[in-house]
Amino acid sequence: MSTKPAAPRKRAATRKPAARTSKKVLQFYHKPNCTTCRKARKLLEDRGFQLYFRDLAKERLSAAELEKLIGTRDHTQFLNTRNETYRDENMKEDPPTRRQAIQMMSKEPNLIRRPVVVAGGRVVVGFDEKGLYHL
Repeated sequence: MSTKPAAPRKRAATRKPAARTSKKVLQFYHKPNCTTCRKARKLLEDRGFQLYFRDLAKERLSAAELEKLIGTRDHTQFLNTRNETYRDENMKEDPPTRRQAIQMMSKEPNLIRRPVVVAGGRVVVGFDEKGLYHL
């Protein structure tokens, strides 16, 4: 019999699952002092999303950007019904054409319903809790 100590057994390499460091990235178009925007921001940040902000008052959306953002959606969904111009112009009863709405929103960013959240091809307008949860 041999008196040599037994060679240590090699352990099978175990791999730890890679830490999930990449967060889902969202574009967040907002007005910083808007309570609805702050509410949506908190909900998304609490869920671990990484937000890239664009202050609509400081960095207005051009007509071309709005056209692309709205895409094939109904343009009236992007109109802020609480805006003074919206009420004064009676846009609920007599909505502007798509072209008119885009021109007005590019000149008056407060006419845009906020926030606008973009993730990939999905766009959520306003505080749509169900829509935000499905991003």
